[in-house]
Amino acid sequence: MERELALELVRVTEAAALASCSFVGRGHCDGADGAATEAMREMLKSVDIRGTVVIGEGEMDEAPMLAQGEQVGNGHGPDVDVAVDPIEGTTMLAKALPNAMSVAAIAPRGQLLTAPDIYMEKLACGPRLRGLLSLDAPLPVTLQQAAQALGKPLQELTIAVLERDRHRAHIELARRLGVRVKLLAGGDVIGAIATALPRGGTDLYIGSGGAPEGVLAAVALRCLGGDFQGRLLPETQEQRDRCLKLGIQDPTQTLQLHDLAGNDDAIFAATGITDGDWLNGVTREGDYLHTHSVVLRAGTGTIRHVNAIHHRPLQVRLAQSG
Repeated sequence: MERELALELVRVTEAAALASCSFVGRGHCDGADGAATEAMREMLKSVDIRGTVVIGEGEMDEAPMLAQGEQVGNGHGPDVDVAVDPIEGTTMLAKALPNAMSVAAIAPRGQLLTAPDIYMEKLACGPRLRGLLSLDAPLPVTLQQAAQALGKPLQELTIAVLERDRHRAHIELARRLGVRVKLLAGGDVIGAIATALPRGGTDLYIGSGGAPEGVLAAVALRCLGGDFQGRLLPETQEQRDRCLKLGIQDPTQTLQLHDLAGNDDAIFAATGITDGDWLNGVTREGDYLHTHSVVLRAGTGTIRHVNAIHHRPLQVRLAQSG
């Protein structure tokens, strides 16, 4: 893939963040998501790729925009898989909470897992733990192995998990062992990525969340040198059939990083919508909007932060807010 695609992908996530920022704190999830999705879709039309959406806003028979199987790009350039989440943390945006952001990833065709919109059991970690842990191991074993590899007692180990009833047993077990537990209101993607950030504040990300978000997090962790393992959790026969339709012959298998994010080059981009642990949110200054983005590339290991200023006259801002 051409290096210029990295900044082109930033333009895509910037567009979604700018389109949705006026919805922050207004409690209107659908409106924000619709605005971000349409802006991302329009911006993708100008990118020099022949892209197929493998992770999008929904499956082709259920979502009108950026659905699995949709063709995006201007028809020039490389054939790529495209994974997007116009708003990662829609509820956080609606409630003006931290860590809402727009994310997208691309990789050569056939590299990214086409995941159904179901739950996935996850284990994510940073570079120092890459290849040392297994999603198939009991949680106490995983925690002990992680602490030993990091050279710290269990009492200094920190894990992150979504604050959901389904994770109650994990939370109670970790706390009995003395492990610190960081409970997340949302942010399935950033929760996993934080394990590979210098000031991410967590050693492991565990528990279940969306499978599409798992693929996006896996791409980012590939770029950052971390690790990610996942296992799909189909709950009905319909979901199992959907896995088979997408080419996943054994939905119960443990998926390694390369199964989710490939072995070839990949690019991940994110733009903050609300202030967060990694990115600053969109801010206004007169007729200008400031954005903070990051773009990662697996092929080179490059991490670029992009601060941009966008001219937004009053009439445009009013139109965006309805």
